Amino acid sequence: MTPVFPMRIANPADPAPEFPWPAGKRCAVFPAFDVDGETAWLQHDAANTDRLVTLSFGGYEERVGVPKILEYLRSVEVKATFFIPGWVVDVHPKMCEAIVRDGHEVGHHGYLHKRPDPADFAEDKEEIDKALESLKRVLGVVPVGYRAPSGENYDQLLGYLRERGIVYSSSFRDDIRPYRHKLRDGSKGPVELPVNMSFDDWLYGLSQRYSPRPMFPKEHVLSIWNGELDQTREWGGLVTMVMHPQVTGRPMRIGILRDFLARARGFGDVWIATGKEIAEHFLAHEKAAGL
Repeated sequence: MTPVFPMRIANPADPAPEFPWPAGKRCAVFPAFDVDGETAWLQHDAANTDRLVTLSFGGYEERVGVPKILEYLRSVEVKATFFIPGWVVDVHPKMCEAIVRDGHEVGHHGYLHKRPDPADFAEDKEEIDKALESLKRVLGVVPVGYRAPSGENYDQLLGYLRERGIVYSSSFRDDIRPYRHKLRDGSKGPVELPVNMSFDDWLYGLSQRYSPRPMFPKEHVLSIWNGELDQTREWGGLVTMVMHPQVTGRPMRIGILRDFLARARGFGDVWIATGKEIAEHFLAHEKAAGL
């Protein structure tokens, strides 16, 4: 029997408003890291608990990846957003404290990196609350941004995130500019800072763990990233990045980020900002426009 699907648009949000970027900038770049640590591998397969080499991919973040990324960001005076699961905060507190100490934004990324699912709303609420507690207890942070683990979300969860004080989400893939979510009951949801999947480093640097595809060399990744930036800049949009310290924190791959951000800065009209800064900019223009 052919399944019957509801006749409704997946995302009822209004079109993204074309608010101007600050100080006459032509576009924005949102450098963001998903500090998944070992949760990326534990959620993929619970049996990985005792597969120590597999877990060492995630463990690289505390030992090398995050310290090297923080060192680089300090050297170029760039602030970024780090979306961190609550489990990682509890297990690697010193690593996470270093991120906060350097003045970077910390965002919510679930507790154990569980992929949200509409059938698991009670469990997903627990993930949200447990991570909020960890972020506050260990880091003194009350996050305003949320990135969905494994990049999934749904209407009921968006409403709960709003209730729990989340101002913006950075998970959807359906625009090149920030927009305001509209929930199915007609109420306002969080602001969305949509992701450009071309900037997910996992696709280029760790894909061989799941497929026979080889790693992408630096020249290929830079070609993709630079091409996306050029067109997004022409369109006046937002480049939202999804980087993982267990990928971009590797020796050659941190060079990709370095070269990309240097080129972006070289234009002189690209705003490099945290998610919180971009969301606040959107909210100010939304308020001024009476939306």
